[in-house]
Amino acid sequence: MTNRRFILRRRPVGDPVPEDFELVSEPIPDVPKGGLVVRNHYCSLDPAQRGWMDDAPSYMPPIPLGDPVRATTVGEVYASDNPDFPVGSWVMNLSGIEEYSAVELGHFTAPIDVGMVDSPSKFLSAMGAVGLTAYFGMQDVAKPKAGETLCVSGAAGAVGSVVGQIGKIHGCRVIGIAGGAEKCRRLIEDYGFDVAIDYRGKSREDLIEEIAKAAPDGLDMVFENVGGDILEAEVHNLAKKARIVLCGLISEYNSVEKHGLQNLWQLIVHQASIHGFLIMDYADRFPEGGAQIAQWIAEGKVRIDEDVQEGIENTYDAFMRLFSGKNTGKLVLKIA
Repeated sequence: MTNRRFILRRRPVGDPVPEDFELVSEPIPDVPKGGLVVRNHYCSLDPAQRGWMDDAPSYMPPIPLGDPVRATTVGEVYASDNPDFPVGSWVMNLSGIEEYSAVELGHFTAPIDVGMVDSPSKFLSAMGAVGLTAYFGMQDVAKPKAGETLCVSGAAGAVGSVVGQIGKIHGCRVIGIAGGAEKCRRLIEDYGFDVAIDYRGKSREDLIEEIAKAAPDGLDMVFENVGGDILEAEVHNLAKKARIVLCGLISEYNSVEKHGLQNLWQLIVHQASIHGFLIMDYADRFPEGGAQIAQWIAEGKVRIDEDVQEGIENTYDAFMRLFSGKNTGKLVLKIA
């Protein structure tokens, strides 16, 4: 038996191309002392992975060339040198896009009960970073109040769609910005947003005007996943004491030149705050967030969709769905 691994061969410049990666076959790794070998069944595909490919300062070290692309995975323990993780049990882990991972136990390895869900992939979406990012970003940073107006960019994406639904649970008016008529339809019909704005083919000035019409009294909260002209347009429409949760900047990840926010003056004008948000800060509270998300799903208050692509040989095409806007929910790669 062999271990297929999706390797980073060179650092992408702009949009990643197939030549930046290589699918290699190697022997299944040996069990580390006190650790595990995990057969990965699913891995998460996320915009943040693009940033980890660059040799640039970040909240995590760059992926070393020749290593598999880093990813959150769920899988079954294949071999173990640790009695707390017997063979056949399931774990969630931060490892790589590969069929088998040697795991030295640490902060990111946790046992999971796959009997709780209809598919282990749910630990990468509803019970994983998607649900938890939306939960803690809203509950702890945005702190929504009934009657306030929330604007979500990348609103039809995995995190954005949950953010908007949490806003509705708290009695907020929710505006979503997404690309294309179908995604805007889903915002209203599937996720319960009040307003959907299609950014495609529109200038910054067009977006400023549309947001102003949707929120004549300004935006109390912005949950930012996109950046670029969309963030600029939102910042032009802030209410007094607005809170911006800066979760992602997907429009800029493949840009060779980084431009950043141009109208910072508006933050002063509106006495607004902007908060850079990382889900890893809440690791010790994951059970709390997971339990609340599970309850909301059971009550029919939150819907989380998955876009499951199959086959490690299709990793590149699956990953690029994030940047073409083709994904229709939390993007997950089925490996096993």
